Amino acid sequence: MSELLGVAVLGAGHMGADHVRRIDRVVNGARVAAVADPDTGRAKDAVAGIDGVSVHTEVASALDAPGVQAVLIASPGPAHEEALLAAFERGLPVLCEKPMVPESAGALRVVEAEARLGRRLVQVGFMRRYDAEYQRLKSLLDSRRLGRPLMLHCTHRNVSSPPGFTSAMLVNSSVSHEIDAARWLLEQELTAVTVLRPRPSAGAPEGLLDPQFVVFETADGALVDVEVFVNSGFGYQVRCEAVCESGSARIGDEHTMVVTTAGGAHEEVARDYLVRFADAYDREVQAWVDATREGKVTGPGAWDGYAASAVAEAGVRALESGGRVTVELAPRPDLYA
Repeated sequence: MSELLGVAVLGAGHMGADHVRRIDRVVNGARVAAVADPDTGRAKDAVAGIDGVSVHTEVASALDAPGVQAVLIASPGPAHEEALLAAFERGLPVLCEKPMVPESAGALRVVEAEARLGRRLVQVGFMRRYDAEYQRLKSLLDSRRLGRPLMLHCTHRNVSSPPGFTSAMLVNSSVSHEIDAARWLLEQELTAVTVLRPRPSAGAPEGLLDPQFVVFETADGALVDVEVFVNSGFGYQVRCEAVCESGSARIGDEHTMVVTTAGGAHEEVARDYLVRFADAYDREVQAWVDATREGKVTGPGAWDGYAASAVAEAGVRALESGGRVTVELAPRPDLYA
């Protein structure tokens, strides 16, 4: 493909507007061809100053707009299934922000629809796979330099939660990135989940169970724990430590990786200074554009989106019941083998 890839962006809220900016100013090989949002004014604001963009209130009209060759879905999660199926009908490749579909039943319908097509069209926006620190940790674990990974210790903290944020959303929204990161880092499905509920912070809104401590079990017996605290009051902090048979590795400390072995600990510092995850989003969208222009689909796919939703649903049940809940996954279609 020699011309710029024409992208329809669905959703012009904070995330959608940021992707419009990214495609217009940062990413090579693509242009914003259309934007859709129920709020016309918001859509127009998102594309102000960008030539040749059509503005729509309906998904179908945006997908059918002249010059649209691919779709980036950044609308609220409940709208994703309809948009994905509409893209499938038109054979359009998609980058879909997480959650692919919030409910596992709907996510499975997307998996089954794509499997019937016989080819992948979806990349799901689990951008931590494109973060330099996470990629370095993944390379270290894959090398088995420290032996097999036994445990992952994860931390996910925010300054404050937005209005309407519920206790369940700590698991099915905040922790969804850790769910995918763990599956990717360990190359294992998560098979069970337990959610422990410490006493709520005085800084949390009334009725919100914050923080929470989520423990996942994997198919081969490794454990993953996540401390999620969305009203920490002091900053945005994401860390991950892999404990292996002969050492450990931690990322998230000012963009360094701390490796501990029998000889001591040292920091493996990235070559360039990175703003937390901003570069990961840029790299994610660039990788999607490059692959799409070559007729390929790479990165986390529809099965990964479905698995994350299924694990998150089990996590919410564990939160509500106070017990251990088994994750139930449908058989994996051959397309995702």
